[in-house]
Amino acid sequence: MWLPTHWTPRYLADRSRELIDRLFYPHNPWLTRGANSILESYLRPSDIGVEYGSGKSTLWFARQVAALTSVEHDPAWFARISTAITEGGLGNVTYLLIQAIETAKDDAKSKYIRVVERFPLESLDFVLVDGILRAECAIAALGHLRQGGILILDNSNWYLPSNSHAPGSRKTEDGPASPRWAEFIRLTEEWRKVRTSDGVTDTTFFFKPMFH
Repeated sequence: MWLPTHWTPRYLADRSRELIDRLFYPHNPWLTRGANSILESYLRPSDIGVEYGSGKSTLWFARQVAALTSVEHDPAWFARISTAITEGGLGNVTYLLIQAIETAKDDAKSKYIRVVERFPLESLDFVLVDGILRAECAIAALGHLRQGGILILDNSNWYLPSNSHAPGSRKTEDGPASPRWAEFIRLTEEWRKVRTSDGVTDTTFFFKPMFH
């Protein structure tokens, strides 16, 4: 019987731990356990953030911070999360449907990417990049984060080289996934980085430097 190459004993153990974690913490964002722990200690009730790609994280963030703007490209998923936001009484979420896809016309893609421009430069406490057009969204977000703010990149092992053993990871010799990701690496060269992994996927934090 053929199995995908990543279905090793190590991966099966990691995957089992991930499923157990989601069972015991059903309301947590679909990020790594380490990432959720960092967010629990980092976020403050006064924080303002932007999220590219919605889901459980939308509901979770909304309960932790003052205001969240979330953008979604899929109409069916948007309807589902909209209902959850309403039922949860979460009035601090600005939820946007922008039907951009990787192959969409430039104006649709630009509108999706530029959601972060609703905010002044250096004003956001965090930005989660977990949707489409991730390289473009990540680069666009950098200038809008305050000093000490964080950019959170989910599935970072798919785009940036690392020593991760999660499936689909890019190794050092592979380099970044595209020229845009190479640009992102250059722009965040001096940022502090914390990579978390559960063996299934990685979530990496980029902390904007405190300039003097």
